[in-house]
Amino acid sequence: MKPRGRSYRYVGPAELRELARPGTEGRSIRSAADFEEWAAGRAAAELSEPFTFVVDSAGVLRLAPRRSEHVVCAGGGSVLSAGEMGLGRVSGRWVVWTVSNQSTGYCPDIDSWPGVADALDAAGIGRRPGGFTHAVVFRRCPACGQLNIVRDGDFVCVFCDGALPPDWNVDPSAA
Repeated sequence: MKPRGRSYRYVGPAELRELARPGTEGRSIRSAADFEEWAAGRAAAELSEPFTFVVDSAGVLRLAPRRSEHVVCAGGGSVLSAGEMGLGRVSGRWVVWTVSNQSTGYCPDIDSWPGVADALDAAGIGRRPGGFTHAVVFRRCPACGQLNIVRDGDFVCVFCDGALPPDWNVDPSAA
């Protein structure tokens, strides 16, 4: 099945992109067994907090410990989504309880959810949310060029008070 969704390039600081080297990417999770194996090497405290995730351009879920850089988790490549997700066990099965698109390196739009859902379904990991439990709206200000997080539906640049567009525009090359 062809992955659904727009591809997001890394738009964050160059010095963080330089951290992405072969062998540093997040763990590819193609099945529940992959996740079980990866989780077995984690302390209980780490399993209790959200993980850094990306859905790579092939539609595969990749996970890394929290506070890992998304660009490193993605191996420097483009993604279909990125953020954080929290998992827990329900009846002996891993289930995603919380998931966000909070990644200031990729700034995926809230419409990147289908890529996340497809990757979880393909891996056999349950999901309780029907969308992002914490959706972040990213916009770049056309007037000053600064990246903004839109809060409370207020599409006004916090840097210059310019109007922010209703549609995602973070990566100028994607237009």
